[in-house]
Amino acid sequence: MFNTILAAYDGSKGADLALEKAAELAKLCDAEVRVLTVYRHHSMLEASLSMVRGSSEANTNMDDVMRDVARETAEQAKTYLTDTGMEKVSAFIQGGPSARTIVSFAKENGCDLIVLGSRGLGSSEGYMLGSVSHKVTSLTDIPVLVV
Repeated sequence: MFNTILAAYDGSKGADLALEKAAELAKLCDAEVRVLTVYRHHSMLEASLSMVRGSSEANTNMDDVMRDVARETAEQAKTYLTDTGMEKVSAFIQGGPSARTIVSFAKENGCDLIVLGSRGLGSSEGYMLGSVSHKVTSLTDIPVLVV
């Protein structure tokens, strides 16, 4: 049925539920799960308005900080999946607009299902269906499971 499942994961409760569902489906289909965590690039305007500063010289670049958090988040999801007995699991991070990055990654990596939470850690733009999940469903012809 499915060979490669993309689990878009941001660490939210909705993403946790979606990851569980992706694991269930992958086990049923003997499919590979590719976890993708997308981080947003930090603009210079945001940097100038930020009141939070890194404590060390290495962590003062906000893009680096956001990339590190995304890496930790993706690895948490990968660890969860491997702890459930899954062997065909990989984790990736990419920077960019969430929905477009998810859709591009799915196409470029031959994913035949995208699984994501209905509400994530994004802004409050989407009320009934989160803005990212709504955009993903409208941007792709790959089947999408919104949990």
